[in-house]
Amino acid sequence: MVEVKEGLPITPAVVQWARERAGYSIDDAARHFKKIAAWEVGEAQPTYVQLEQMAERFKVPVAVFFFPKPPAVPPIEQSFRTLVDADFAAIPRTVRLFLRRGQAMQINLAELNDSKNPAGRVISRDLKLSTSMSLDEIAAQVREYLGISIDEQVSWKSVEEALEKWREVFAAKAGVYVFKDAFRAPSYFGFCLYDDEFPVIYINNSSAKSRQIFTLFHELGHLLFHTSGIDMLDDHFIDRLPNAEQQIEIICNGLAARVLVPDDVFDKMLVDAKIGRPLAAQFADYFSVSREVIYRKFLDRSLIDAAEYGAAAKEWASQMKGKDDGVSGNYYNSQRAYLGQRYIDLAFTRYYQHRFDRGQLAEYLNLKPKNLPTFAEKFAGGGL
Repeated sequence: MVEVKEGLPITPAVVQWARERAGYSIDDAARHFKKIAAWEVGEAQPTYVQLEQMAERFKVPVAVFFFPKPPAVPPIEQSFRTLVDADFAAIPRTVRLFLRRGQAMQINLAELNDSKNPAGRVISRDLKLSTSMSLDEIAAQVREYLGISIDEQVSWKSVEEALEKWREVFAAKAGVYVFKDAFRAPSYFGFCLYDDEFPVIYINNSSAKSRQIFTLFHELGHLLFHTSGIDMLDDHFIDRLPNAEQQIEIICNGLAARVLVPDDVFDKMLVDAKIGRPLAAQFADYFSVSREVIYRKFLDRSLIDAAEYGAAAKEWASQMKGKDDGVSGNYYNSQRAYLGQRYIDLAFTRYYQHRFDRGQLAEYLNLKPKNLPTFAEKFAGGGL
């Protein structure tokens, strides 16, 4: 009989499941966890610190490692109707790990809210849309559902304020939580994971905030058609999709421009204007959107051609490479930006209601327990 060195009594089969799900071979994983082969066969057990590190690398909640068997979670690629298998396989490992994190956040939201969306409604469940509807009709229904007038939108003083306002509107009025992180993959701007009760959107915080707003509405388009989706710079994958899925992607790409920049206002501003990139920048500032949103409206009106649109989009994307926008490199500020204040408040509220202990609170917030007091003081109204 093999003697097991004392540690945490995790389930060996779950370790193997988590590793394989995250796309690591046993040799790759061993570069980070020397004893993982022994953990997977029950010949050794990790310490709590090692378990935390493993949960972070494989993007799996700590609690899952104590399940009696691996959870019955369908392969994530099944929910991405608008990506063929080869295109899904080409997604970088760093981004695929965030897809796993997104699934974990959906589990967290269900646990924290007793499996019922706190908004009391979910836009993807309430709006009954089809690809045969015009983009204008879809955009009008979305704008009405969100309840934000164009006058309120243009009153926001900066693109930073606009992003936070839209993020709050999505959670409070549409039942869609928006999370962020630095993907370290500049060609990938964000993704969404569909769920009937807890759909979520993840945004690459390394892209410009105006581009993040575009991504919000691009991913909302996917959710409206009950599919997960991804927003990336190279959209040639659309050509490889069946007709129905192609139409969904076309709607997603156009939705931000139609919702955020209403045609009647836009067309009045175009009178006697000189079309080009400087004008796109001017309009983008007014509506608190990306230049790409404005350029897409130019393209829709045949005011520019597809080559100019593609060249401009690539130039603007390249200007933002390597940046993690707006968090100044501070660990605590970064976590607040990534999670959002609404989610942070939710987790602390449940903790103060004695629903779980500090260790679980840290897990919900993706923090180390030792960092909780400082985080609570900065963003939860006081120390623990």
